[in-house]
Amino acid sequence: MIETWRWFGPEDKVTLSDIKQTGASGIVTSLYHLEPGMVWKKEEISSRLAEISGSKSHPTNLSWQVVESLPVSETIKTGAHPRDEHIKAWIESMENLSELGIKVICYNFMPILDWTRTELAAPMSSGATAMYFDLLDFIAFDCFILERMNAQNDYEKKLVDEAKHRFERFSKEKKLTLNKNITAGLPGASEKLTFQEVKRRLESYSGIDAHKLRENFKYFLDAVVPTAEKMGVRLCCHPDDPPWPLLGLPRIMSTEEDYNWLVNIYPSKANGITLCTGSLGASFENDLPGMVSRLGKHIHFLHLRNVTREQESIPTSFFEDEHLSGNTDMIETISEIIREENRRKAEGREDWSIPMRPDHGQNILDDHGRNAMPGYPAIGRLKGLAELRGVFKALERKI
Repeated sequence: MIETWRWFGPEDKVTLSDIKQTGASGIVTSLYHLEPGMVWKKEEISSRLAEISGSKSHPTNLSWQVVESLPVSETIKTGAHPRDEHIKAWIESMENLSELGIKVICYNFMPILDWTRTELAAPMSSGATAMYFDLLDFIAFDCFILERMNAQNDYEKKLVDEAKHRFERFSKEKKLTLNKNITAGLPGASEKLTFQEVKRRLESYSGIDAHKLRENFKYFLDAVVPTAEKMGVRLCCHPDDPPWPLLGLPRIMSTEEDYNWLVNIYPSKANGITLCTGSLGASFENDLPGMVSRLGKHIHFLHLRNVTREQESIPTSFFEDEHLSGNTDMIETISEIIREENRRKAEGREDWSIPMRPDHGQNILDDHGRNAMPGYPAIGRLKGLAELRGVFKALERKI
């Protein structure tokens, strides 16, 4: 695996100098200051490349390995006007990235929100803090703060009653914090969603079910994959996080069946998968080692992290656990990754070594005072990377 690290640009509290000390060689980043639908000009891309590589006198020895993400606008997802112009801009951005040597592009097709959590620093028994999705808190937000129409019909009555009882005891501060955490928008992006903006965007998805969202996704793939093939770009779609519908919105990249649909609707090496063990692992139905085994040839990018589910149900509460703890068998998952890389190497594939980043992480030690991007601490991720690296080295020799 190619060890990479997500970096949120010059404003990131985890600097390139910090990243260099982790031993990772690749950077995963984006042009976060550009809004979805805009063209990524070569000048902007070159500027970010120069920041990552450093100067001749002070090289970082880091390289921009993966774009995460080249955002797909809500206009494209809803199929609204002017989606063709947004797709054209997306293709031009992809071409510019490719011409400057960046060949792996991660994106997602999640409506409105990226990963969603109710707490960004929930205390753990170890003294660490971690991101947490509390199902009752989320139901309380959806039904009694956002007051989405017919929201209560989306949950079991017992859960709604429990959420209402909890909501009635919420302080004003708790309501504000919960609203801020859930509607924070995309991590690292220039755009931060307000409460009213979320409500407005929910209205734009009126009448869009999973079938319609898939139609819009196929329209996008039909437009962009041919250019990706020509440019030698590997596109990789990130799964839904968490992997079930939220706020009445459809989610269509949550299961192995969804990913089979993706790779079969447009069979191409350019149309692939970002396998995120944390996002998919929040559902007890997803078999991560099996997914690597069965879908391995389509995987272009790996997010390795772990979550612990509080119930074996969908939806459920869960928290971000240590990388080798939690419900996903990380040892067996990495075993299958190594087998897939060996298979690719035997085939002579140039992309036999798959870019991987330690995704998310608990805040430990000095992370508590650094105030880095939620979910992206320096030491917590370094701990995860060291653990994953050790597992990989040991299994690689054994296999």
